[in-house]
Amino acid sequence: MLSPWLILSLLPLSTLGALEKTRGVPPDLLQKYAPAKSGSWKCLDGSKEIPWDFVNDDSCDCLDGSDEPGTGACPDTYFYCKNEGHIGSLIPSSRVNDGLCEVQCCDGSDEPEGVCPNLCKEVGEMYRRKMAEELKLRKTGSKIRSSYITYAQKEKKRLEGVIENTATEIALREKEYARLKDIADRTESLSAAALAHKQQSPLYLSLLDHSGALKSLQREHQKLVEREKQLSNILDTLRTGYNPNYQDMAVLEAVRGWEYIAGLPHINDVGKDNANDETVSDEEAGIVEDVQEEELEEGMWTKEELEKELGDLLSTDYVSLLMEHDEHVSSPPEESMIFDIASYLPESFLPQYEDFKDTLVSWLAAFGIIKGEEGASADASRARQALQDAENVLNKAKRDRENAEKDLEKLFDPKMFGAEGEWKKLDGTCLEYPSGDYVYELCFFGESKQKPTKGGQTFTLGRFSSWNSSPDVQVGSPEYYSKQLYNRGTKCWNGPERSVQLVMTCGTENAITSVQELEKCEYQFTATTPALCLPVDSNGNGKAGSREEL
Repeated sequence: MLSPWLILSLLPLSTLGALEKTRGVPPDLLQKYAPAKSGSWKCLDGSKEIPWDFVNDDSCDCLDGSDEPGTGACPDTYFYCKNEGHIGSLIPSSRVNDGLCEVQCCDGSDEPEGVCPNLCKEVGEMYRRKMAEELKLRKTGSKIRSSYITYAQKEKKRLEGVIENTATEIALREKEYARLKDIADRTESLSAAALAHKQQSPLYLSLLDHSGALKSLQREHQKLVEREKQLSNILDTLRTGYNPNYQDMAVLEAVRGWEYIAGLPHINDVGKDNANDETVSDEEAGIVEDVQEEELEEGMWTKEELEKELGDLLSTDYVSLLMEHDEHVSSPPEESMIFDIASYLPESFLPQYEDFKDTLVSWLAAFGIIKGEEGASADASRARQALQDAENVLNKAKRDRENAEKDLEKLFDPKMFGAEGEWKKLDGTCLEYPSGDYVYELCFFGESKQKPTKGGQTFTLGRFSSWNSSPDVQVGSPEYYSKQLYNRGTKCWNGPERSVQLVMTCGTENAITSVQELEKCEYQFTATTPALCLPVDSNGNGKAGSREEL
C-alpha cells in the first residue's frame, strides 16, 4: 500500500499548490485535508465548513483548530514534522514559526524555509547506529536470559526430585524410628537381671565371638596390606636396579616372577627400538585388559565391600540386635513375677505397690540377691541415643522436603522469581560498586551493605522486600521487574532506617553502574542485567515493544 506522502508526490502539477495546505498534517489525517468540489472544507470536528483557502492561512477559524495544522494560530494543537530519513514527530503548534529550531524537527519544517538546516540524514544515521547497537545488546542479553530460564527449569526438576526422594526417605525413616522406639521402650522396661539373662543366649555370645574374630581378621588384613606394599617397593627397586649382564638366575627369576604377578612388561624390553617402533601400546590405545574376577560363593563379600562396609558391621549394636531377635522369635521377656503383679492390681493400690516394690528391690540389691540397674541403664541409654539420632535424621528429611516445597512454590511466582523463573539464577548473586571511601554491595533477594575501604563499621542498607510497589505498575510487567526495594537497614543517626531502590535496565552483564544518595540514608542504585532483556521479534522489537515509524 502506497503511503499518503507518496500518493501526494504523484499528483498532477495543477494540484501541487494544495500541498502547502497539508503542512503539519500527520500521515493518518492526510486524506481528510482535501477541498470539496465546491471549494469548501469541513473542520475535522464537523462543527463548521470554511473555504479551502482558509486552511493554513495563520488564522484560527475552526473550534478544534484543525484548519491550522501548519501554523501556530490555534492553541492546544500540534504540528507534525515529517523528518524524512528519520522518525516523524509531533510538537506543540506554539513552537511553529517562533524562530527556534526544534530538536524534534530535524528537517526544520517548523520554521520558514532557510531558517533551520535539514539534519535528518545525519540524525537518522546516528539513530540507526544507536538502535543497531541496542538491538545487538538486547539480542545478546536475551540469549543470556534464556539460559536463566533454562536454569529455572532444571531447578524445578531438581526440587521435584528432592520432594519425591525425601518423601520416600521420610517413610523409611518413620519406620526405622518406630522400630528403634519399640526397642528403646522395651530395653528401658527390662530389668538388669532379665537383660543379663538374654545376653547369655547362645546367639548373642556367638555374635560377640564373630565380632571379635572379624576385628582380628581386619587387623591382620591391614598388616598384610602394609607388608604387601613394602614387598612391592622392594621388588620394584630390584627390577629397575639389577644388572642382567651378571646372569644371576635367582634375581632374574624373582624379577620375571614379579613382572608376571604385577602385570608389568619385561624390564629389558622397555626402550628397545623405540625409534623404529611404530606400534601403539594397549594403554595408549585405551584398551583395558579384561580381567576375570574370581567367582565368590553366595554371601561372600567383595574386596570393595570389605574395605567400605566392614567397619559399619563391626560397630553393630548387638543389644539392639538381640532385642530384635527376641521380637522375631516372639519370646516374651522372662521377667520376675514381682514386676508383673501391677497388671493385676486395682489402680487404687498401685501407689502402695510401687513403694513396696522399690523398697523390696533395694533390699535384694543390698544383700546381693539381685544385680543393680546400672547395666540396664547403660543399655537403655544407648537405645535411647540411637532413637534420638534416628529422630534427628527424620526431622532433617522433613525440613529438606518443606524447604524444597517452599522453593518450588516461589520459583515461578511472579512476585518472586518471575513467571518464567528468570530471576532465580540471580538469587544470592552479589554485585559491588566502589565509590570514594566505601564499597557498596548488593546481593539479589538478600542484603545490601555499605562497606568502608579504610576501616570502620559496615552498615546494612536494607534487605530485599519487594519489586516495584507503584500502584500503577502491573505485576509481572517489565516495569514491575525494573525496580527492587531493599528496606529495614541500619538506622541512621538522627535519621531514618537505611534503604535502597535498585533501578535496572537490560544489559549483557549484572553490574551496578551508579550509586546516589537521593535523601538522607535513602540510596538509589542503577544496574544492568540480562534478566530484563526480553526476546527480540523479527521486527527487532521486544515482546513488550512497539514498532517505530522510520
